[in-house]
Amino acid sequence: MINSDDLRFFKTVATHSSLAATARALNVTPPSITQRLQTIENKLKLKLVERHKRHITLTEEGLFLLDRAALILDEIDDLHEAIYSQRDEVAGCLKVLAPLGFGRKYIAPLITEFQQKHPSLSVELALSDNPDWSSKSAWDIIIHIGELRDSTLKLSVLTSNKRFLCASPTYIEKYGLPRTPSDLRHHHCIALKENNEDVTMWRLKKAGGITESIRITPTLSCNDGQVIKQWAMDGYGIISRSEWDVAQELKQGTLVRLLSDYELPDADIVALLSTDLRARAQRTTYFLQRLKQKIGDRPWLN
Repeated sequence: MINSDDLRFFKTVATHSSLAATARALNVTPPSITQRLQTIENKLKLKLVERHKRHITLTEEGLFLLDRAALILDEIDDLHEAIYSQRDEVAGCLKVLAPLGFGRKYIAPLITEFQQKHPSLSVELALSDNPDWSSKSAWDIIIHIGELRDSTLKLSVLTSNKRFLCASPTYIEKYGLPRTPSDLRHHHCIALKENNEDVTMWRLKKAGGITESIRITPTLSCNDGQVIKQWAMDGYGIISRSEWDVAQELKQGTLVRLLSDYELPDADIVALLSTDLRARAQRTTYFLQRLKQKIGDRPWLN
């Protein structure tokens, strides 16, 4: 007979593209994943997964088990939380999805602090700048920055966040300052590829004026914000970055804000939730409150 640990393991396998990806996620060897999956299949006397060269697919029985496993595991988590709530304890498993750079710098430390305060709680944190929105219901809280294309989730603004055009003093000395948005077409620009946004269209608006949309041709691009920031500090070009990421560099002078008379579209930092307040688990509510306290203080400005 399979148990809840088997169900959690199978759910992890089912939500990854391959057994190798599952092994990386669980920090174990691929053979151990294969062996445990075979043990579960032997218990059930059913084939759950079709193994292909570079990916896996679920059989009809595997899809059925995944659907039931999700329901059962949610019920178990809710039961644990209900029991602990009698003692005013936060329990269960909190699942958080956050952008890579912001999550590493601000969300990960906050999660360890929160978990230490609530030892009956476990937390799963995933970091991605290109999340799979089809699995949005798998998360209790999604931290998002920038344009939001999914309106089915409940939104809670954590704090405002501006975007700036920046370059290093070295770059400015070599290539000069752009005076108008159209000047950007003649500069070296660096693009960050994230959230499936149109990263080569920069929109700038002067106070009281119209928005100017400039299509840049990046000389460099990357999907890692820290890489493009380092390229900019090394003098390779102009970047568009969130205030949370460049506030310290602007203060220290390693980056300089450009076209400060113009504003880029804001990119508020928000928490997205799939449930309304009445149905929200206690762990989610408490963590959201802590997020608002911590992120609302905009620690990058200190």
